[in-house]
Amino acid sequence: MTGRQAAETADDVVEAVPGPVAKRRWTRTDTWTALGFLGLAVFVVIQLWIDPNGRVLAGNRDDHGIFLFMLAHAERVVFDGASLFYEDRLNVPDGVNMMANTSILALALPLAPVTHFLGGGVTAALVITLGLGGTAFAWYWVFSRHLGRTPLAAIVGAAWCGFAPAMVSHANGHLNFVSNYVLPFIVWQVLRLREPGRVWRGGVILGLLIVLQIFINEEALLFLALTLGVFAVSYALMRRDETRLVWKRFTGGLGVAALTSGALSGYPLYIQFFGKGSYHGQPFEPSVYVTDLASLGAFARQSLAGIGPVARRLSVSATEDNTFFGPFGLVMIIVSIVILWRSAAMRATAIAGIVLLVMSLGPELRLVGFKTGIPMPFALISHVPVIDLVSVTRFAMVPAMVAGVLLAFAIDRIRDYPALTRKRFKIGMVLALVPLIPKPLPVNEGVPMPEFITAGLWRQYVPEGRTLVTVPLPDVTTGRTGQRWATLNNFDYATPRGYFMGPADPPWDDTGSWRAPHRYTSQLLWSVREYGYSPALTDTDRERIKADLAYWRAAVVVLIPDDRNVAAQRATLVDALGSPELVGGVEIWRVNS
Repeated sequence: MTGRQAAETADDVVEAVPGPVAKRRWTRTDTWTALGFLGLAVFVVIQLWIDPNGRVLAGNRDDHGIFLFMLAHAERVVFDGASLFYEDRLNVPDGVNMMANTSILALALPLAPVTHFLGGGVTAALVITLGLGGTAFAWYWVFSRHLGRTPLAAIVGAAWCGFAPAMVSHANGHLNFVSNYVLPFIVWQVLRLREPGRVWRGGVILGLLIVLQIFINEEALLFLALTLGVFAVSYALMRRDETRLVWKRFTGGLGVAALTSGALSGYPLYIQFFGKGSYHGQPFEPSVYVTDLASLGAFARQSLAGIGPVARRLSVSATEDNTFFGPFGLVMIIVSIVILWRSAAMRATAIAGIVLLVMSLGPELRLVGFKTGIPMPFALISHVPVIDLVSVTRFAMVPAMVAGVLLAFAIDRIRDYPALTRKRFKIGMVLALVPLIPKPLPVNEGVPMPEFITAGLWRQYVPEGRTLVTVPLPDVTTGRTGQRWATLNNFDYATPRGYFMGPADPPWDDTGSWRAPHRYTSQLLWSVREYGYSPALTDTDRERIKADLAYWRAAVVVLIPDDRNVAAQRATLVDALGSPELVGGVEIWRVNS
């Protein structure tokens, strides 16, 4: 056996299911690595940090707003004793099922004091910053402490996992998808279940980590479960003898983890799937949001080498650049797979990443923005329960994570190769990584809150049990300002409608929707804002508007200034409700009880 073969055989044992790695103390390298990841995260979020309560993320203003809602809900739970799983101050009178939304309770509840005293915008910026830097450092810790990688390999692999284009893309508004620091520890605990004596202890620890992840991001947990499932099956087929020795304790540990997590999360999950405000499916077909095959070798818009128009052609939104490895990045991922191919564990890892990548392509292959008509395997499972709740392109976040793992192991393995090969590999890594350095997230100035809100003048007009109705009404895309004002005030006042996930038209249609079911008034005001015309209202129209205001328990209607077609919106309100009052910088209409 050659020296390289011996090294590969030894590495295969470690890589397959790593055994205990010698404990080592905190080092100066650890400190500088943590500070480096934190500094890079601050750099990415710096434009939001300048004025976190006054600015909004330009890449996805709507999702930035919905997470302000999640943070405001947690603040009410902690400081007002509000219901943990329901929020009744948005979408009045029906409320919102918080378990059926990405409520990030595991993050938002501990940070409720920050939200209360400094504002939800500060908390959002903090979560994104700690999410990016924390995810990178969590992978560094697992790579260096538990998987035995050298510091350089651990840093590079972790930097990829924490700041890959997919992660930076989701930082444009998805607080949940940048907070992945629990996932590497779940991976590590799953791998450890093969060790003797780990069935109960390891199973309980794994179960607790699963519960924690449920209250951060269930979607990422589903992706990880599918990935580990493919990995386990692939590895078992390649290492049958070893599998026969460990399968009982491995599956036993998984059973203990399932019982632990099920006992602790059973009731919240029941609320999520069967409680008031629950829904089934997404408001779009699986073929809408899929990964474009050409995006694998392109650059994301937030990468140093990114070109916006190209990325927009290949991606569904600024928060869904889920691949975008760049040409050299894609080549180096393939090179890493070749280098590691003799390891069954690394083959299984690569297979898992490829399977999830194929799933992300959706039911029909898309290339450079065009549907090719070529059917893909995902069509067979697109309507399977739970799978039908996922945005398909996000499956591509798995190969982005797998790429970081492969790069970390390849950097260590390349040390056994000749000097010329090592030199070429280093050049390739530089060409791959430098163009992917992230740029600061773009921001916009949010519509400032008027004195009517900031000075609390609204309290004179909105008694307990009534609502403050902003026009445009809080809604996805068209009414983001009204919802933002309410959430930055931690729902001191209640408001109807909003941007959240709920049933489209209960009880007749429980398909998932991004908004409350439209009523006459909401549809009318939406049309006025979009098209700029003010219709002549009849007495019947006015009565329907008043009936809707009564349904929403409205006490006062506030017209948001500087909005689209605001003159037409004002004319419609004057026609329906009469002349307004000018109070605290905004025009308002009182609504009789």
